Amino acid sequence: MTNKTSAVDIFIVGGGMVGSALAARLAPSGMRIALLENRAPTPYDPASAPDLRVSALSPASIHFLEQAQAWFAIAAMRSAPFRRMQVWENRRDQGTLFDAAEVDAQWLGHIVENRLVQLACLEVLQHHENVTVLCPDEVSQISYQPGGSRISLKSGQAFEAKLLIGADGANSQVRKAAGIALDSRQYPMHALVATVNIEGGERDITWQRFTPDGPQSLLPLPGNHASLVWYHRPSEVRRLLTLEDDALLDAFRVHFPAALPEITGLVQKGSFAITRSHATSYARQGVALIGDAAHTIHPLAGQGVNLGFQDATVLSELLLNAWQDKKPVEALTLLKEYERKRKLANHAMQRVMDAFSYGFSNDIAPLRIARNLGLRLANHDGPLKREVIRYALGLKTLSLSIALNLFPK
Repeated sequence: MTNKTSAVDIFIVGGGMVGSALAARLAPSGMRIALLENRAPTPYDPASAPDLRVSALSPASIHFLEQAQAWFAIAAMRSAPFRRMQVWENRRDQGTLFDAAEVDAQWLGHIVENRLVQLACLEVLQHHENVTVLCPDEVSQISYQPGGSRISLKSGQAFEAKLLIGADGANSQVRKAAGIALDSRQYPMHALVATVNIEGGERDITWQRFTPDGPQSLLPLPGNHASLVWYHRPSEVRRLLTLEDDALLDAFRVHFPAALPEITGLVQKGSFAITRSHATSYARQGVALIGDAAHTIHPLAGQGVNLGFQDATVLSELLLNAWQDKKPVEALTLLKEYERKRKLANHAMQRVMDAFSYGFSNDIAPLRIARNLGLRLANHDGPLKREVIRYALGLKTLSLSIALNLFPK
């Protein structure tokens, strides 16, 4: 017996942070939406320690989550707002302090566990009968067709969608099914991540230091927790992960700046490789890519998920306007407009992150002098420093022309 095929206007593959938030933003329109996610997030437990996977959400991303009716639930669980960011070179200097107050903002962002964003967005979707949440379930086959793609699931269900959206990460099945190529390369470093206990409780500041081996970061989390990120050679990250907890904590204390809060304990640890990728196209007739399915960047500035939310913001606005005007949401002209608005901006940010990764992760004398000068210039109040803060807030989009002028290939 053949299962009936359900018809939907939009099928979103990938119910992580960006995919579920996009679905929540579109849900009130009345569109028939299906959202597929292969792993159900575990329920929130306020007594549990923060997750290993966290993101620094910019005010622009938070605004999108507010539009999706999800931010209130996230804030009711837990997040760590920060209004300052301390950045310095691997030298005995004062570094550069960025403060949201310099652009009359309340904060630079919030550090939030990825799972809590996903939980809040899925909760929103439960209140919309026009949305079908398929979680957990997996794709069995995607047959892309410009006039309506067919998605077969391992559960036996099948759907036909006017518009297929790939929010399914760097190894996107949607991107592959649509025949969209990917330009990809790995950086020569891995990231060690750890949730740690710190002395003195929650702070409102993030710390980042650049060293010849790679950046080091400490991000505030609720209570007496923080998220530590240590970029290093893959072999060194593997070695560090083999250490006993006490030995690893000693390594943190030795190699991270003394100006940081005292690290008193290790909750959990992990690592991941760092890849830069960019799809050759974000859209074809009846298909669109968002988030990591379209692009990945070096995570040192925490902009990856914020770029994904910017994708979702632009795409949702175009889709909602088209739906209201009774125009086809799968139209190539509409989807290419989304690509036009996002692809160059994402490419510009990739160029900047590449420049930071190379420019700071070495000890070449001319580059060391130039970056020290740059940090000193940025440490003075003025237009340059305020522009950097506005980019961090998501209040401005970096143009490709500026990126190419600042950081030529």
